[in-house]
Amino acid sequence: MELVQDTSRPPLEYVKGVPLIKYFAEALGPLQNLQPRTDDLLISTYPKSGTTWVVYVARNAKDVAVSAYHFYRMLKVHPDPGTWDSFLDKFMAGEVSYGFWHKHVQEWWELSCTHPVLYLFYEDMLENPKREIRKIVEFVGRPLPEETLDSIVRHTSFRKMKTNPMTNYSNLPETFLDYSTSSFMRKGPRPPSFPPHRPRHRGRLEKHLHCGPERAL
Repeated sequence: MELVQDTSRPPLEYVKGVPLIKYFAEALGPLQNLQPRTDDLLISTYPKSGTTWVVYVARNAKDVAVSAYHFYRMLKVHPDPGTWDSFLDKFMAGEVSYGFWHKHVQEWWELSCTHPVLYLFYEDMLENPKREIRKIVEFVGRPLPEETLDSIVRHTSFRKMKTNPMTNYSNLPETFLDYSTSSFMRKGPRPPSFPPHRPRHRGRLEKHLHCGPERAL
């Protein structure tokens, strides 16, 4: 899977009904069809933990739509998003990476009730990042001193991450990311401005937003 060799904006490919960018779909294909043999030798490269923890962050659907639109424009392995209106149509129809927003957030919400999934909200992280970091610390069962928590808050702030090449993706080639359209990290704490949309979108959008967990709206 040569991720940056083809930046021709190939169409999404479906894996078990979920739309994914071409490269993810190609990577998953062989895994689904893998036929284990009795003489296979499995090499473990890291210690087994015995449990799997997942931290899921949900975000307001309007903000997701705006950010996704700019991300599509910037990241050349995604299909061309077209105009904002056409992208919003696709977003509401679930014809974007990972499918329907409301289906995604709701299924993870349900899993958080029965599995070791910590369900967080992006808006809560903006409101009080230290409080949300404490939730993660408690979730993984790894107490940290106060000064370490303060350091995490500082280094995960938007201002710090925007200037950090390890988080702002500035070390990736321009053949892969079109920096002329947008920076990877755009506005930070301020919610993205929702572009004006045609009247026909309003009813469909509101209906779409009310399909997920109420707190995530």
